[in-house]
Amino acid sequence: MSSAIKNKKIYLAGHKGMVGSSILRELQKQNYNNVVLRDLNELDLRNQTDVNKFFDSEKPEVIIIAAAKVGGILANNTYRAEFIYDNLMIQANLINASYINKVEKLIFLGSSCIYPKLAPQPLKEEYLLSGYLEYTNEPYAIAKIAGIKLCESYYEQYRCNYFSAMPTNMYGPNDNFDLETSHVLPALIRKFHDAKTINAPTVTLWGSGKPMREFMYVEDLADAMIFMLENINASDLYENGISQLNIGTGKDLTISELASIISDTVGYNGEIVYDSAKPDGTPRKLMDVSRINSLGWQYRTELKDGIDKTYNWYLENIK
Repeated sequence: MSSAIKNKKIYLAGHKGMVGSSILRELQKQNYNNVVLRDLNELDLRNQTDVNKFFDSEKPEVIIIAAAKVGGILANNTYRAEFIYDNLMIQANLINASYINKVEKLIFLGSSCIYPKLAPQPLKEEYLLSGYLEYTNEPYAIAKIAGIKLCESYYEQYRCNYFSAMPTNMYGPNDNFDLETSHVLPALIRKFHDAKTINAPTVTLWGSGKPMREFMYVEDLADAMIFMLENINASDLYENGISQLNIGTGKDLTISELASIISDTVGYNGEIVYDSAKPDGTPRKLMDVSRINSLGWQYRTELKDGIDKTYNWYLENIK
């Protein structure tokens, strides 16, 4: 299958973000030479008319949806309307235009936050919609669940080869290091780096430090996407009773353990203080990755190595 799909015209939506740029590098590395790209200023994916015109003229054969409005707890909780509206529009326009234009294969990227706040751990694909969501990122999660169900519905009704992949927490080159809008790992890199620069005696972190999180280096996700393009079809999910496929390492650690690794990597020697008045978010979010492992894919990059690479990228690119 791999040689056949290499010659297809692939539209990668969201190629400028951390995940999209990593997928693009991997496609190029593996000699996928027919990849179509559009910047936000060239194509607003929230605009149905523009999306339909683009599909009509370009006729892509394969779609990867890595485009989304994303952010950490603060951004998700502050911009609730934009997080649900923008993401609903982006995915609805792309998935429906794919159906109208007979796109052969589509992979939609979601997030581990789709799972219920208090779901059993590790999170199996079957736990989707089995309980209530974490309030702080509920709008984003609901939008992503709608995307999963759109892909599933187009398969059930029209047999479209469209399915969803749910990565765990990603980090790596091109991450967002803005303290207002970033996720926890890049925010910690930024905080410890800034504190080291000014010799701050303490660094204060949100929450108790006790929640457990799983992190995967973004290049491993890019590798998984190519694996799915070449080896997995919608029927592999839906005919086995699931509507999305988890991608992760299957390993987690506490935020305080993560903070310790990052402070060591950065070389910050001050004290770490926890502000327990701030929200912790979901207590634990570990993905069960046994399904994708059984299909033949596993992660490669250990956390410490990935953080080293990410901090080196930060030093070279964020001035």
